[in-house]
Amino acid sequence: MAVLRLGAMLRERRGRRGVREVAQEIGISPATLTRVEAGRLPDLETFQRICTWLKVDPAKILDIPVDVTSSDTSDEISTPVAAVHLRAEKTLPSGAASDLAHLIVVAHRELTRRARQRRTNVSSRL
Repeated sequence: MAVLRLGAMLRERRGRRGVREVAQEIGISPATLTRVEAGRLPDLETFQRICTWLKVDPAKILDIPVDVTSSDTSDEISTPVAAVHLRAEKTLPSGAASDLAHLIVVAHRELTRRARQRRTNVSSRL
């Protein structure tokens, strides 16, 4: 699934409902919803809200492989949102954008794992 498919996914899910109603439900402006439906890339916060509303993993939209062996999926929706603008950068070759996006996802997961491990280690000493 490509980022450009995001607008079509929004239009499909919105159906006959009004732009204002759906935008309010997502938590974005009607103008922003209209722009994204027309194919414009949203900012990171908007991308995350849209993915949450669509109930879709951002990694699928960004064509980033998801580690299916990961034991924790609680941050699945928020993990790769930082990568969305790499796909929009016209000066990056598509392979480089994919590689950088994957690197961001892997780094985020590792930092999250380390933070959880620290919390676990600290609480076990008390």
